[in-house]
Amino acid sequence: MTSLALGPSWLDPTYLISTFGLIGILAIVFAESGLLIGFFLPGDSLLFTTGLLVAGGTYLHQPLWLVCALIVVAAVAGDQVGYLFGRKVGPGLFRRPDSRLFKQENVEKAAAFFDRHGPKAIVLARFVPIVRTFTPVVAGVSAMNYRVFVLFNIIGGVLWGAGVTVLGYFLGQIPFVRDNIEAILVGIVLVSVVPVAVELLRARRSARRSGRAAPAVDAARTDRAAAPAAGAGGRHRAG
Repeated sequence: MTSLALGPSWLDPTYLISTFGLIGILAIVFAESGLLIGFFLPGDSLLFTTGLLVAGGTYLHQPLWLVCALIVVAAVAGDQVGYLFGRKVGPGLFRRPDSRLFKQENVEKAAAFFDRHGPKAIVLARFVPIVRTFTPVVAGVSAMNYRVFVLFNIIGGVLWGAGVTVLGYFLGQIPFVRDNIEAILVGIVLVSVVPVAVELLRARRSARRSGRAAPAVDAARTDRAAAPAAGAGGRHRAG
């Protein structure tokens, strides 16, 4: 099997699975789901490769149902930790300074995603890199109803954790997929980045519109402020 030719070799899904096995998979899923430092980990491609390797009996010899069940548990538990962290940290998270592993813009992207989609963002964010790491934290900061969060967390964990793994399992049995796994994984990474790109474009357009609207508003305010003064001057001259 060829390796994924994106990013450093130690983030290659096949390398990670061959080195750390199922325990490593569960740790990565947990970290990317709710720990702020896990945003860079290969979630989608890792799960797809996991299903692929289970189908081929390479590195992973556990049954598919057990692998999927454990992945779902790790994904749900990760989001739970992220939510509780957000509840504890609160709005102070938005004032936290940037560091090498923490960027304020990532929190802002997740907050905008959460505001736009509401509770279902917990499910949708599972399929969006970076956003899936920060969305449960933002839900905690926003004090989202805990029962509602748990419900959507479980749904998202099942659809993403088990869904992508099962997809890799069945597609991995197709010769074309096995022979072109590198291209398939690159495609998964690119497709998963599309929502992030769309959000960035929307944010830039909104910023441009706000920038154009601000001068117009200021000009209108200036005109309104000048109008009474001009009227007062006219009445003074008439007197």
